[in-house]
Amino acid sequence: MNGSFDEMRFLAELGQRIRNLRAVRGMSRKTLAQVSGLSERYIAQMEGGHGNVSILLMLRLTRAMGVRLDDALPNQQDHPEWLLIRDLLARATPAQVGEVKRLLAGVSVQQPNAPRVALIGLRGAGKSTLGRIVAERLGWQFVELNREIERETGLAIAEIFALYGQEGYRRLEQTALANLVARPGPLLLATAGGIVAEPVTFDLLLSAFHTIWLRAEPDEHMQRVREQGDMRPMAGDTAALDELKAILLSREPLYGRAECAVNTAGLAVEDAAAALLNVVAGFAADP
Repeated sequence: MNGSFDEMRFLAELGQRIRNLRAVRGMSRKTLAQVSGLSERYIAQMEGGHGNVSILLMLRLTRAMGVRLDDALPNQQDHPEWLLIRDLLARATPAQVGEVKRLLAGVSVQQPNAPRVALIGLRGAGKSTLGRIVAERLGWQFVELNREIERETGLAIAEIFALYGQEGYRRLEQTALANLVARPGPLLLATAGGIVAEPVTFDLLLSAFHTIWLRAEPDEHMQRVREQGDMRPMAGDTAALDELKAILLSREPLYGRAECAVNTAGLAVEDAAAALLNVVAGFAADP
């Protein structure tokens, strides 16, 4: 399936959705043109899957029909109750939203008898190095989520990305995490830096584990990754540090959802491990 075919299909589906939205509301093409200020010809082209689509023109069309912009996009939820559920969620209390999330996730998250702690943060923060040290000192099981994915699939992470892409990797990541939730005993988990980008997976992590954000300065992240001999995904990028800073900036609000943070900036491994051990031991005392 080539890119051109995908674009044509997207435009056709987009046109169909606009046509359906207009029909449901009993609006003729002429009426929609008058209300939106767009020409009938443009609307006809768009509905036929041939329009030169722009976000601003789409916004004018959807506002004229009294719907949200995302209602017109293809691949949206087509369940007949979806619009009702969406609007009810917008008015729900945090407690009600929590109940809905637990129900829809299909994963029973109960308070474990043994403490569970997960480390999140950008690559090079020390999740694997420090996590392994702390787990050994506490006598806990230490798990790297990526290694768990490799164990379950029999494939290296690079092979998973090559075969299934980002979306496939995220599905496997979610499955592996759900399996770990059911595993008994105290557990210290090191996650991949991008786990925060998948809302369902990250919410499961926050619900089932105490979470700690391991922080460092951008140049320290970069140096540690280089020392590990792994430049992915920064190979050949002369602006690698700027890119890393941008990634960190975009993820900071998500990493900030962790229960606490440990700043490893400027610390030797032993000192950073001691700082992390102090926090993890606190969770162990109150699982």
